[in-house]
Amino acid sequence: MEKFIIYHNPNCSKSRATLALLEENDIPVELVFYLETPLDVKQLKTLLKKLGMGVKDILRRSEPEYEELGLDDGSLAEEIVLDILSNHPKLLQRPIVVSGDRAIIGRPPENVLSLIEA
Repeated sequence: MEKFIIYHNPNCSKSRATLALLEENDIPVELVFYLETPLDVKQLKTLLKKLGMGVKDILRRSEPEYEELGLDDGSLAEEIVLDILSNHPKLLQRPIVVSGDRAIIGRPPENVLSLIEA
């Protein structure tokens, strides 16, 4: 079975629940603590391709930095948003689980079951 990668924040209950669900299903997991080691723009683009989403789809709008950094401005270019996200990893939706060329956001944690069953 292919190893899954989870972009993990241990302080987030959804991230912990998603990790527990993977472990309960005996899925080998590689933890990436993205707050400690933020993704660069190239890594974010790869992740977006696997998710099949745009950068604004993976932003945490509830974080104060979202408005403070002007991310509520719909006219911001994707490259600018990617650069901001790379420098402010707290704004990244969590958890994100990757398996091969597919990825999913674990909100709710049960979303990852579609990767397991694929």
